[in-house]
Amino acid sequence: MNILRHVNLTRVFFIDIETVPAHATHAELPKTHQSLWKTFCDKRHARELAEGSSHEDLFRNGGLYAEFGKVVCISVGYFRLLKDDTLEFRTKSFADEDECTVLSGFSQFLQRYAPYGPSRYAKLETARPDGYFLCAHNGREFDYGFLGRRLLICGQPIPPMLDVAGHRPWDLPHLLDTMELWKFGDNKGHITLALLAGVFGIPSPKDDIDGTDVGHTYWVKKDLARIVSYCEKDIIATARVFLHYSGQQALWDDITLTPTPWRAAPTMRVVA
Repeated sequence: MNILRHVNLTRVFFIDIETVPAHATHAELPKTHQSLWKTFCDKRHARELAEGSSHEDLFRNGGLYAEFGKVVCISVGYFRLLKDDTLEFRTKSFADEDECTVLSGFSQFLQRYAPYGPSRYAKLETARPDGYFLCAHNGREFDYGFLGRRLLICGQPIPPMLDVAGHRPWDLPHLLDTMELWKFGDNKGHITLALLAGVFGIPSPKDDIDGTDVGHTYWVKKDLARIVSYCEKDIIATARVFLHYSGQQALWDDITLTPTPWRAAPTMRVVA
């Protein structure tokens, strides 16, 4: 893809987030939030309500909305050039029962990096020609905005790469999105990461759980380690899709995959 000709592979952070409803059940929502959820659903999910779903039923999808969900895992992957001129792909995850701990760790990691932006056209004050990129699948519609909103709610500093409120999408060249690139200008070109990986012959990242299972895995199974593993598979698949886009897919066979072990607690303690 010609649009990626200026992207330095070693300056891209591939990210994915896993979100769940902020409370295990609708009944555990504070009363004030129950009324807010009802008003929200009456407008956003009028069709589902008309078809017989209840507000309690719909809360299973509360993790899709920053106002009612929380981030339980953020995985980051990036390519690094080794001394022998081969590439390494490193993965690291920020995950915890306390969402503010997750966001704080990720924010501190990302604070060190300025967003990419050509000096002549950059709209962000923090952008630099030698800056960095973020890349996520459906990141422009979900991950980037969700993270920004939850950082505000948790009172955490917003890293320059995510501090994009008020800017137009085309003025933010550092925010890459493998779904948007697949569309080729077609607004109907939505595609799941699993399908995109499949058409490129990349192993499916959904070989254990998928996005619909994350809330159950967190609140019922209390298995955060499994969610971390799933999230890291997503960033590996996203990175490999990106290599296909940039015509560098053959590189993967010689890449060293280096995961940073995540500290898993012996018994998960869920904090509402």
